[in-house]
Amino acid sequence: MQKKQQQQADQSSQNIMATILTSIPKDANVTKIDYEGPRIALYTDKPRFLMENNEIISNLVNQIKKRIVIRTDEKIRKSEEDARKILDALVPDDAGLEATFFDTATGEVSIEVKRPWLCQRNAEEFNHTEVTEQTGWRLRIRKSTTKPSNTIKSINYQLKVSSADRAKQLKSVGEEIFRPRLVQKSEVSLLTLGGFGQVGRSCMLLTTPDSKVLIDCGVNPGARTPSEAYPRLDWANISLDELDAIVIGHAHLDHTGFLPVLTKYGYRGPIYCTEPTLPMMNLIQLDAIKVAGAQGRTPMYAERDVHQIMKQTIGLSYGTVTDISPDIKLVLANAGHILGSASCHFHIGNGDHNFVYSGDIKYGKSMLLESADTRFPRVETLLVESTYGAKEDIQPTREEVEGAFIKSVNEILKGGGKVLIPIPAVGRAQELMMVIDKYMKSGQLIESPVFMEGMIQEATAIHEAHPEYLERSLKQKILETDDNPFDSEYFTNIEHADGRDEPLREDTPCIVIATSGMLEGGPVLEYFRNFAPNPKNKILFVSYQVNGTLGRRVMDGARQVTIMGRDGKVEVVTINCGTEKLEGFSGHSDYNQLMSYVQRLRPKLRRVLVNHGERRKSQNLSSAINRMYRVTTHYPQVQEAIKLF
Repeated sequence: MQKKQQQQADQSSQNIMATILTSIPKDANVTKIDYEGPRIALYTDKPRFLMENNEIISNLVNQIKKRIVIRTDEKIRKSEEDARKILDALVPDDAGLEATFFDTATGEVSIEVKRPWLCQRNAEEFNHTEVTEQTGWRLRIRKSTTKPSNTIKSINYQLKVSSADRAKQLKSVGEEIFRPRLVQKSEVSLLTLGGFGQVGRSCMLLTTPDSKVLIDCGVNPGARTPSEAYPRLDWANISLDELDAIVIGHAHLDHTGFLPVLTKYGYRGPIYCTEPTLPMMNLIQLDAIKVAGAQGRTPMYAERDVHQIMKQTIGLSYGTVTDISPDIKLVLANAGHILGSASCHFHIGNGDHNFVYSGDIKYGKSMLLESADTRFPRVETLLVESTYGAKEDIQPTREEVEGAFIKSVNEILKGGGKVLIPIPAVGRAQELMMVIDKYMKSGQLIESPVFMEGMIQEATAIHEAHPEYLERSLKQKILETDDNPFDSEYFTNIEHADGRDEPLREDTPCIVIATSGMLEGGPVLEYFRNFAPNPKNKILFVSYQVNGTLGRRVMDGARQVTIMGRDGKVEVVTINCGTEKLEGFSGHSDYNQLMSYVQRLRPKLRRVLVNHGERRKSQNLSSAINRMYRVTTHYPQVQEAIKLF
């Protein structure tokens, strides 16, 4: 049987390669055809021909229905030293070349420049084809960041040292993806492993006769027992070797916190996500190790397990159709939640079934991100989140919440107090930075020092490095002008604990934005310890607080709480300051937005499943969708097997 399958795989591969060879002109000088993960790579020693004749590749893609990339033959690639000299000479001085990264696994060179608009393909002084021909490397343009990103540097280093292994892995992944289907009729099931009837540990398994794909792999930060904290992979009864792929919707720990545990125990398959999700989740996962250590807990994984994720991840752009198994194609669409967050569209079989996992969505435009996409080629089943799925979960408009923010902060600053904003480093921090900058410049918000601590600066650098994923006008500012809203004179980043003297000084009104967002660890606890006893101060919550977290207890009115003290002993903190929760900055949709999202999703749905919400909220949203739109709905619980097709 195994021998027969191998013969079929070889035949299928030969057919694809034969089609390519007969369709490519001899002038293309194709020297090798190989698998590169979900893509087929064409290697050439004359890249100009294929780069200037795009229609050849377009026609071929339409013919074989596979993604194709052009790669340069290794023999024409200049040494990195020589290629740098050529780039230094060719890149316009005004562009501000700051860094280069050579990826030997793909033959690409990424250049980081201050003014990327001067290095676009149609730029008069900079021709991409010419650069590739002279250096032997395919070119990628990146926007350099105000402050260098250590996370991106670390990823580049890991990719560099693992280049040979990555090339082998990508070929192996391709061979698995393009193997022939064993069963032509699709049967599609979804196993719920976490994040159903709850917020946290999002995880599910999509299965067909030919494929097993894990979607998200998170932890529940508010859980107190392992059975509630981690995905129920034990119940799924699947080994890591059986997984064809892991797909990650976005970087937050409740969606990615358990992923390093899988690489720790031997998962070596592909991990798919958007390009900015990789550095974001690496940042968050490594921080979780530090937080666990600070709380006296043994981390579940080590840095090397996070580094392993870097080597296995395949970054995808929004809208790109990608084969991830013999019978499943994946398309990622903007979810509007955080940078790079994605709704995942799974096209199964020969159009047999189309499943869309919304992920965490924001169906409403913000200053940072565009609203979630609602148009898909086909969709029969939708799985939608319900964090704010109760009827009473109605958030104010952006104008209202920004007005309330200004009023709340001004009130404290006028009284000589301090405002502490616990915040996730990813998404809400950058949104708030833009709000503060806008209203201080306009004079509506009292000018005062704004101190930031934690991962905020690093996360902001990652935002700067991926402007194509940001709101349209913000993207334009970063990519086409020198006006960078993230680089504001109002913000001071605290890099070390000894820099806290000024924000902690008495009678110094200020705003402090610090991680973590749920008071579960990080530098925010030091400010909380100092600010909470003083009635002149305020703790302002602008993000979701999971049940069981310290942030949730404080927000719900606790007047005394315990935290881990500086000496490792439990410390009691008395809360005399004001506390306030501002709805509207959330990266999640409220009830009305969720209903609008379902209504406007195209094409029309046959079935809606509801997850990522407390049970009552999931039930309410499910019932409302069923009643309003006459579509079959269900709100599964953890450890259910649902037949989709």
